[in-house]
This record gives sequence, structure tokens and C-alpha cells, in this order.
Amino acid sequence: LVERYEDETEDFPDSPPHRVLRFLMEQNDLQQVDLVKISGSSGRVSEVVNGKRGISKAQAKALGEFFKVSPELFI
Repeated sequence: LVERYEDETEDFPDSPPHRVLRFLMEQNDLQQVDLVKISGSSGRVSEVVNGKRGISKAQAKALGEFFKVSPELFI
């Protein structure tokens, strides 16, 4: 039943990647500093989270693995 529901609904319809990232951070009680090991420097993380910098494919893959979601959410 759960699988069918998930197949029929969109988790993040038309959300920009940085908003998806902020949502996942909030749901997992994470701060920007918690993502530094994934995305590099604190400055870069801040720019990504605030939508000032795009998320690279390598970062999307790392974030997908970290949050256990599809990297496509961040592209």
C-alpha cells in the first residue's frame, strides 16, 4: 500500500534543488556545518543552501547517498 502511494505521488513537485536540500536538512535536524564534509567548504555550503550556487553532479550524488534519496532531486 505504501509503495503504491509513493509511486502515485510526487515528493517534491517543481521544487528548486536548494529548497529540497533545506527541507531534507530540516527533517533530519541538520545545520549547514553538517554538510561541509559532503560539499567542501562552509562558504560553498552556504551558497548552495541559499540558492546562490548550483549543486554539481558530484555534490548531487553525494547528497543523494547521504540523505538516501535520488540524486535527481538536487539537479
